[in-house]
Amino acid sequence: MTDPSPLELTLLRSFSPLDGLKGENLRALARKTAIREMGQGRLLFKEGDSDKRTFYLVSGTVDLLAGGHVVGTVTGGTPDARHPIAPVLPRRCSARVASDHIEYLAIDSDLLDVLLTWDQTGSYEVGELQPGTASDDWMTLLLQSRAFHKIPPANLQAVFIRMERVNFAAGETVIRQGAEGDYFYAIVSGRCLVTRETPLNREGIKLAELGMGDTFGEEALISGTRRNATVTMVTDGTLMRLGKEDFNALLNEPMLHWVDYDEAKAIVASGGRWLDVRLPSEFEHCHFEHAINVPLYFIRLKLKTLDPSVSYVVCCENGRRSSAAAYILSERGFETRVLTGGIAATDLAEALNSTSSGG
Repeated sequence: MTDPSPLELTLLRSFSPLDGLKGENLRALARKTAIREMGQGRLLFKEGDSDKRTFYLVSGTVDLLAGGHVVGTVTGGTPDARHPIAPVLPRRCSARVASDHIEYLAIDSDLLDVLLTWDQTGSYEVGELQPGTASDDWMTLLLQSRAFHKIPPANLQAVFIRMERVNFAAGETVIRQGAEGDYFYAIVSGRCLVTRETPLNREGIKLAELGMGDTFGEEALISGTRRNATVTMVTDGTLMRLGKEDFNALLNEPMLHWVDYDEAKAIVASGGRWLDVRLPSEFEHCHFEHAINVPLYFIRLKLKTLDPSVSYVVCCENGRRSSAAAYILSERGFETRVLTGGIAATDLAEALNSTSSGG
């Protein structure tokens, strides 16, 4: 495997659903992604693997093998190669390089999902309510952090809307060790110093220095204990803060109704409808029979086309975007259920996998 090469945005836009990302988030993804190479006979991934990476083939050919037998082939530059290679987890097959070499992309699946979800939901309304913050780099950095991957995706928008902007001066204490937890913080600008007082060091031991996009203060809110460190401003700066009640409600009490595949099929058989909120290119690639396709970013615009008397089972690839859509619909009085695990957790995944392989 050779060192990665620089990545062009035009290349990212040639793949689905990357072509649905806005420029800002596409650039953020490009900074964390690179073109890689692999030689003939090497395995891109193995049958049974569960690592959360999304693979795209840029050039060359790979064979897909199940049980040691070739069940499909993917060639770079073809329509099939626009989509992720055998995306279902755990992997239903292995991918082996069949040509002299291949060029490929390996993208963190959680990061991609978070960027897609935020791109298609919260940034618009947050921009309306908090002018000047919607496109700030701190927000993109938060969305890329592992901590924010754990936030229920349907609540991402509410988290940003309810955050309050607060300015601090250099030397000012934001939180003090031993105090009750009251807010969760995200740094918009400036730098903070984290220190912890010990019996042997009353002035505090330096634990970390934090900058734009970093967060702090969640431990005391989640555990219900007192602050275990002091955070002081090193420079003048601006922080966004979320109150304890909102933080706990949005993290720990998501108001979504999840159903497994069998429950979902029963709802549809009883008069419900599948509502697929993926991008049109993903929907055309593979979808449930009689499903309605309303991409997540169109949900608010298409409310009048949906029947309030119908129970909708909302689905996407793995549940992140569908939970966001269900949250929006539920707020507006629609009866919704979210498919647990998304399409990847159903028998339609076999068809998805087969179509992706070109087999």
